[in-house]
Amino acid sequence: MLVRMIENLKIYLTCACVAVMPALAGADTPLGTWLTPPDAKGIVAHIEARPCGAAACGVIARTFDGQGRRVETPNLGVRVFWDMTPAGTGVWKGHAFVPAHNRTYKGTMQVRGDRMTVKGCLGPVCQSQVWARVN
Repeated sequence: MLVRMIENLKIYLTCACVAVMPALAGADTPLGTWLTPPDAKGIVAHIEARPCGAAACGVIARTFDGQGRRVETPNLGVRVFWDMTPAGTGVWKGHAFVPAHNRTYKGTMQVRGDRMTVKGCLGPVCQSQVWARVN
């Protein structure tokens, strides 16, 4: 009986995840690879955004110098956003981590075509960046 209940639960959870994926893969999705603007050292990053449950999560996948050469940085593999869930047309809300600040913020992402504005706020103070989708 318990084994059957566990199997039914696995089937239910699989169906729930499959049902959510079309919403995550819509036109205004943050899923994919995004190019950040240069940081203070001139380094840019590719952020890979993927589904994680019913939300979206993103990690720093690659980093490049000003000439486009790949560089190794301590931030490779760092999770920069998580628990991002749809909150309106092209808007996603969740949490963001800014490595330069070594701090986590409440975050939002606004996707418009191949551009995404990412914003993090600590109280009334907010900062944002515009990322470009990488094809």
